[in-house]
Amino acid sequence: MEYKYKILIIMVLYMLVVIGIGVYFFKRAQKNSENYFLGGRTLGPWVTAMSAEASDMSGWLLMGLPGLAYWCGLSSVFWTALGLAIGTYVNWLIVAKRLRNYSQISGNAITIPDFFSNRFKEKKKIILGISAVFIFVFFAVYASSCFATVGKLFSSLFGFDYHAMLVVGAIFVVAYTLIGGFLAESVSDFMQAIVMIIALVTVICVGVVKSGGFGAVIENAKAIDGFWSFFNTATPVTDANGAQIAVGGTPVFGEAGKFGFWSIISELAWGLGYFGVPQVLLRFMAIRKSSEIKRSRIIATVWVVISLAAAVLIGVMGRTLVPNSDLLNTKSGAENILIVFSESFLPVIIAGVIMAGILAATISSSDSYLLIASSAVSANIYKGIMKKDKADDKVVMWVSRITIMVIALAGIVIAWDKDSIIFKLVSFAWAGFGATFGPLMLFSLFWKRVTKQGAIAGMLTGGISVFLWEFVFTKFLSEKVAFFGIYELLPAFVLSSIVIVVVSLLTKEPEAEIVEEFEKARKGEIEEEPEAVPQEA
Repeated sequence: MEYKYKILIIMVLYMLVVIGIGVYFFKRAQKNSENYFLGGRTLGPWVTAMSAEASDMSGWLLMGLPGLAYWCGLSSVFWTALGLAIGTYVNWLIVAKRLRNYSQISGNAITIPDFFSNRFKEKKKIILGISAVFIFVFFAVYASSCFATVGKLFSSLFGFDYHAMLVVGAIFVVAYTLIGGFLAESVSDFMQAIVMIIALVTVICVGVVKSGGFGAVIENAKAIDGFWSFFNTATPVTDANGAQIAVGGTPVFGEAGKFGFWSIISELAWGLGYFGVPQVLLRFMAIRKSSEIKRSRIIATVWVVISLAAAVLIGVMGRTLVPNSDLLNTKSGAENILIVFSESFLPVIIAGVIMAGILAATISSSDSYLLIASSAVSANIYKGIMKKDKADDKVVMWVSRITIMVIALAGIVIAWDKDSIIFKLVSFAWAGFGATFGPLMLFSLFWKRVTKQGAIAGMLTGGISVFLWEFVFTKFLSEKVAFFGIYELLPAFVLSSIVIVVVSLLTKEPEAEIVEEFEKARKGEIEEEPEAVPQEA
């Protein structure tokens, strides 16, 4: 039997396990909308920590980050990884416990829009509606990055048509999401987190041996101008089609580009995104006891640091072991480095598990995105605004299912271009969530003077600024003024924060009931926590 078909069999077996998890939690998930969307707040510390990080990283960690490192070297990915590692730790340190307590105190919120709406005791549900719309839009982009990963994976491995695999992957994700809900995707994400870190560390160990030692990897990287540098970036010389030129089998690089102050600040700003991404914030809300958050913080931080470091090194090491390949000679194609490496240097069983890990991590993450986006429409817009909390729970579930299919279709359309760069898709969605919800989340949790008007103005400013910066300022002004080339998350986050403060100070102080609830959350006064369940789920 051919090597590739053995890998396919292993991938199928692996995915059957993932499906089994969904089936196992089917009855529990369908019990009610709270169980379906938040798992009844029963997640243990290990599942909370590792599912949060796996749903955040997914295929982007296994393909996007190594691909960027392979293409232009250490600088960009190092500062990005450093920003993400810091952001992970700080988010768990200052946000997790306060949000866990506050979301329960404030109307037992089960979604991020729910929390914001309850936090400001709004009656017209304006915050609820705005936040739900932004979640829908940015998660459609996130889902597209996952579908693109599936398309690239099967296209690179088996030569299957990219578009066909894109659609098949989306159908599978929709079916899986409809079955298991939040608990299933959290537990499967926990499994993916274990597989992902084992895969990354295994590839690093094998790669170092095949390269002749870590010193040989460094020497090869240093031989490429700007590749092994924190303050310069390598510049692949490409033809008119964007493919890197090779002479005698050796890829050609031009003079190194500068990676200056604004570039470093731009990449570090990735860490700000953590304060606003719903897939992580929901895990904070779902953990069964706030006292277990400290353990989760340690687990999550260690996992992130090891995984990010391994992903960066795989890209750097790839230039030693696979310096030139038709599958890797474009910026988009470079994201296949882990696939090419696994096929070339690993035994079939290990390669199969790694390929299955990429697929399963991508699918389990995309179902997380679909689930959260569907909850924004069904639980927040349909039930919270259209039916004013009088909708039948079964109808809410059906609206959720329809929404999942609509978002999947939108994701397919966005990812239809087979040259889509996973890293780029993720970076835009990450900026959108970080700037729209990050500042408001921090002010909501730590500043009792913030007002409903300030919250609305801040969200709109952050979300709109991301679009303007990406499609107007960066596109037309970045070549003239370096500042406008900065990652859109940073200026949008700052502008949103300023607007929240200014508008809040110019409007009437919050009602006594809101301030009282804020103080209760600050002190961690929860009358009754959910009963702990014996299993780690």
